Amino acid sequence: MQNEIKIFFLGDVIGKPGRKAVERFIETADVDFIIINGENLAGGIGITPAVTIEMLSCGVDAITTGNHVWKKKDIIPFIKEEQRVLRPLNYPEGTPGSGYTSLKKNGKTVYVVNIEGRIFMNHLLCPFRCMEKLIKELGQEIPIIVDFHAEATSEKVAMGWFLDGKVAALVGTHTHVQTADEKILPKGTGYITDIGMTGPIDSVIGMEKISVLERFITQMPRKFEVGRDNVEVQGVAITVSDKGNRCLHIERISKKV
Repeated sequence: MQNEIKIFFLGDVIGKPGRKAVERFIETADVDFIIINGENLAGGIGITPAVTIEMLSCGVDAITTGNHVWKKKDIIPFIKEEQRVLRPLNYPEGTPGSGYTSLKKNGKTVYVVNIEGRIFMNHLLCPFRCMEKLIKELGQEIPIIVDFHAEATSEKVAMGWFLDGKVAALVGTHTHVQTADEKILPKGTGYITDIGMTGPIDSVIGMEKISVLERFITQMPRKFEVGRDNVEVQGVAITVSDKGNRCLHIERISKKV
């Protein structure tokens, strides 16, 4: 008998406004698992043990990251032990932490995987080959949910086609701008190019806009601060089958809190 697994996957959570928005939003969440991208949890860039514990304590089940994962150095010893916090799978061998984890609750299980793109990003191992290898290890019995943290839309779209039928869902993160292309691909994988940002919308991708504008106009260094106004939760609600890798429903979340 097929059972459904319901998941909220919330986009790049920005600083304290984003963290508080997550807490408020999930207070009444009626889903099996809650996943967030948290590489900007601490002051808008990076992640620390303190903010990680804050998110896990309020009901978040797993936290993915990306290219800003190492911005706060105290995360390094923490991520070695806390399996619910991921760094991209395609970092070189020996990098602290893990690129995937399994979540189990109320008799339901999913794998969560974090990968990072290479176009306009870091020079990491090939995310396509790394995913191919991991899927062979994990098998196809348990649903696999993938966060592809990448800059280029072409790379994300390509990964969607590459993984169609091999994972239950592939969601893009990193750009902080939600795309309107959520769909279920022909072989059953749920897909969206970017799930967006949880944080202040009255900003420049989460940062207070005046200092960002000054940086663009003058080309001089400016200290960026997290924006404060018009906070919104963005992400996706995904329903997948508990048998194999098949998405049953994917829907954008965009809600003021």
